[in-house]
Amino acid sequence: MIEGVIKDNIESDTFWLVIIFKTPLGPSETMERIAKAVENAGWKVTFKANWWTADIPYGLVRIDAKKNGREKIILGKWILGREWKVIRAESLELEKGKDEFFRTVDSITSTLIHDPVIRTMREQY
Repeated sequence: MIEGVIKDNIESDTFWLVIIFKTPLGPSETMERIAKAVENAGWKVTFKANWWTADIPYGLVRIDAKKNGREKIILGKWILGREWKVIRAESLELEKGKDEFFRTVDSITSTLIHDPVIRTMREQY
């Protein structure tokens, strides 16, 4: 389950943890479940955000967390499915993780580029 994958991988020395998975839940519920798993692993959630598209049922959850002076960003790349299923978990260094984050947000928001809220969010990251 996603909780076990987070617990097993969150302590790595890399800055980013990217998890690709299927979820039967909607975007908000998925984000909350991942945030709870991060907290249950002993980390404090300092930021959380969600991007998704209605055209195709997939999205991205970003959770920023801290523990003992360390920082970690967890990216949950999800697609809607009938049950929870982790496809892959990967730890990435700072620049590779940042590139993955921007690329994924761009793919989700490309059809929504004219939305002023989305444009503002993209400019912040």
